[in-house]
Amino acid sequence: MQKFDVVVIGAGAAGLFCAGVAGQLGLKVLVIDHSEKVAEKIRISGGGRCNFTNLDTTAANFLGDNPRFCRSALSRYTPRDFIALLQRHQIPFHEKHKGQLFCDRSAEDIIQMLLAECASGGVTHWQPCGVKSLRFLDSSPYGACASSYEIESNLGTVHCAAVVVATGGLSIPKIGATDLGYRIARQFDLPVVTPRPALVPLTFDEAAWAPFAQLSGLSLPVQIATGGKKDSVAFLEDLLFTHRGLSGPGVLQISSYWQSGTPIRLNLLPQTDVAKHLRRAKSTSRRLIANELTGLVPARLADTWVAQGSALGHQWDRPINEASDKALAALAERLSRWELTPTGTEGYKKAEVTAGGVDTKALSGQTMESRQSGLYFIGEVVDVTGWLGGYNFQWAWASGYACAQGLAGKLLPGSTPGHSA
Repeated sequence: MQKFDVVVIGAGAAGLFCAGVAGQLGLKVLVIDHSEKVAEKIRISGGGRCNFTNLDTTAANFLGDNPRFCRSALSRYTPRDFIALLQRHQIPFHEKHKGQLFCDRSAEDIIQMLLAECASGGVTHWQPCGVKSLRFLDSSPYGACASSYEIESNLGTVHCAAVVVATGGLSIPKIGATDLGYRIARQFDLPVVTPRPALVPLTFDEAAWAPFAQLSGLSLPVQIATGGKKDSVAFLEDLLFTHRGLSGPGVLQISSYWQSGTPIRLNLLPQTDVAKHLRRAKSTSRRLIANELTGLVPARLADTWVAQGSALGHQWDRPINEASDKALAALAERLSRWELTPTGTEGYKKAEVTAGGVDTKALSGQTMESRQSGLYFIGEVVDVTGWLGGYNFQWAWASGYACAQGLAGKLLPGSTPGHSA
């Protein structure tokens, strides 16, 4: 049997970062992960270049049952702090779009940096190594005020004063996602907000979507919104047509807010007064409406749009100067407010993150410790979900840092498992 101050379960972004910081603060740390490869989600993110943070990160970029929960951690470890770490490791990076920062070379730079930080902190790393069981010891061998846990793993039994759960969510199961973190929370009677796929493509009824399936691969900038007048959320981002529905940054963003059975609204020309444009064209042009629209949207979309409208009885398959004002007004309205109801999503296999998770009501926003003494939760396993664009990685760094600081504050002042009194 081996003894550590802290065992971190999960060798992803949050787990490795927390372990490295905690180790460098003086704690004896073990990281356990069941997967063959370390930090695989980092490796595949951002097209292999890892969108590791966003310069404009605030609590407003996150959702959950208590979206304010993340404020404390985010304020104490900012994007600038992580950038400083990259610069110390001489990792080149660039801003791509809307504050999103990517590695110049490869996401592997981030992984190697995290492993180097763990090495600097003397962190022990067992991988692949599955957790068979986790048990809280009623009588702690580390003092009356200390918590104590026993972990049965594939590589033996471990005793520790604190456990950090950094197991991530259910998204992308092919790289090893499991529900272990939620099972641990429930084992200790901690509430879990029902997990669901987030930042995920939306799907539609096959028959209803058939006219648009041929547009697969087509992309254009749109405004996409969901919710009613009081709770509407909207994004200005690119939209991508797929064989089964819609994807692209705009759809991934709105999917985190979309509720099953409710519609989404698309403005395909958010920067254009479409009605005004069509009225002007009617007085000056004799081109077909579809040809007139190609100046506003991709030709394939214009042709499909007109054909679909004509099938529904609209007078859109004719020269624009022969169309009635009513027909053009209907065309403008549908282009500016296309309302459609998804039947579902592509699920966890295509979801970039998991929404929901361990309820923040059971956690400290300062330290990430749960109401079960000595048990901490960080990263994606927590009910904190960021927008697309580097925000979820920043939450991993911030929550991991807050946790490491909390661990040091609790365990270092007195006698701890990995330190003599």
